Amino acid sequence: MRQEQINHLKNQYPPGTRIELEEMNDPYDPVPPGTRGTVLGIDDAGTMEVAWDNGRSLGLIPGEDSFKKMPPEPITLRLYMPMFGEIYEKNEYGWEDEPYCIDGRELVGYDAEIGEELINNRLPEEKERGLMHWYHEQDSVNEKVQSAEFETEYREGQLWGVARCRVMGNLTPDELDTLKEYITGQASDGWGEGFEQREIRVEEGILNVHLWSSDGWSIQTEEERFGNLKEEEGMSIEPCF
Repeated sequence: MRQEQINHLKNQYPPGTRIELEEMNDPYDPVPPGTRGTVLGIDDAGTMEVAWDNGRSLGLIPGEDSFKKMPPEPITLRLYMPMFGEIYEKNEYGWEDEPYCIDGRELVGYDAEIGEELINNRLPEEKERGLMHWYHEQDSVNEKVQSAEFETEYREGQLWGVARCRVMGNLTPDELDTLKEYITGQASDGWGEGFEQREIRVEEGILNVHLWSSDGWSIQTEEERFGNLKEEEGMSIEPCF
């Protein structure tokens, strides 16, 4: 195999590419057809080194063995945002006029109730794509982001709001910024505006939860949020609205 052919194969099948075997031209102990594997690399002779899902490691010879490239599998991207809540307590006359505010650390005790209400707030038309059902731009973000849903996660001593996104391939920095902007809009004025009006019954009274705040709020990837914890120590966000 000529060097330019080998270089072409390396560009077409970089390490990590998923493939499915159609037929292996090996008279002794071939890998069964239909077996999937992950490309590890291509050597100087043009042999494709593969880690097969069944544990085998027999290489492929392009041009002699038949196989096909699998489409990329979706990855999960989590975008983290601080959550805040308000609790209206019941008194002898009914409900208190002014709630008391709680932050993510105090919301930990209400994780189950909040998670259940997040699910109940989803609409039937959001079944397949979640928040992305309402994304109407015909662009690369719409193509790559298969679905996005709000949920919660306990991390570093507090409860966070999380937009769990299923993404095909990698997002460019501009695409990630576009997705963050869209999720922010859903947290503040769209989906989240409806959710914060839902009355969550808790032992103390009625809890309303906000996915967004105008003061000190941000939306970040897992690396952005938790990769610089020391820099964020002491940061205070006023949760009252």
